Amino acid sequence: MTAVPSIGDLLERVPSWVGRAVEWRRLDGGLSHHIFRVEADGQPYVLRVLEPAVSAAGLGIPPEQEIANTLLAAGSVGARVYAVLEDVPALVLEFLPGRTLSAAEVRRPEVVPALAEACRRLHAGPAFGNTFDIFAKRAELLDVCARHDLPLPDGYLDRSSTVDELRAALSVAPLPAVPCHNDLLAENFIATSDGVRIIDYQLSGNNDPAFELGDIAAEADYDPDLVERLADAYFGADRTPALLARVRLFQIASNVTWALWFTVHHGLLRAGDFDYQAEAADKWGQARRALDDPGLGDLLDTVTGRKTTTPKH
Repeated sequence: MTAVPSIGDLLERVPSWVGRAVEWRRLDGGLSHHIFRVEADGQPYVLRVLEPAVSAAGLGIPPEQEIANTLLAAGSVGARVYAVLEDVPALVLEFLPGRTLSAAEVRRPEVVPALAEACRRLHAGPAFGNTFDIFAKRAELLDVCARHDLPLPDGYLDRSSTVDELRAALSVAPLPAVPCHNDLLAENFIATSDGVRIIDYQLSGNNDPAFELGDIAAEADYDPDLVERLADAYFGADRTPALLARVRLFQIASNVTWALWFTVHHGLLRAGDFDYQAEAADKWGQARRALDDPGLGDLLDTVTGRKTTTPKH
């Protein structure tokens, strides 16, 4: 990790804070970048200092792209951007007045429609300047692991042929790409008085919206009933068996790839007290069970049109 400029230096670089009574504290929860709450004359802001080593390790998009996407998302469902410090790089963001959701909360059935609505708002916004593909990210992270001799999760490459089947099936009739967050763990949702907002665009890019839903399901460990509820809330009357199966397959692909993300983070960065190795093992365990499940064939057939019945739980 690179050295972060002193907080005093950073505070002096924001013109609107000069001459004001400024207090700050580090915020918990960021797994990669450096996040602070800053109060200027009692007005709260978020200072997000981007760590270039994150994108260099394949764990995020380049800082300039994250900044651009954050600015675009501010017009739909993201936080307002008050200032950009391009040379640091860092962002001064609106402190959203609300509650950070937990994994338990996003598993509550009554919360699911609000998550779907937040995604629709983001997806209807202006397109980002980059694309994201979960299988391309997997290939990139595998290359990082090989170059740095990082140990893969147990049996990871043994399932590669099944992952290839997954990718081939999802390449059939892809949905039009929309601006996606691509990393919707619960803590990136903020419940506010005007709906759920979405923060932290570290892995954002234009993508198949079904991946966004599958990623939510993977991060919160949704069972098939909750996945169906999420797909119904997002697609409404347009939800077909193929769309539901598509979301469920992307749920698997998310766990497959993010297991490597945590493996690389543990091997190269190891920031803070978070147990990246344990998280990699947990995600791979979930992925492996899904890849070995006899019902996977039905999902693949439904997505490709070889089968038209609703996937079984």
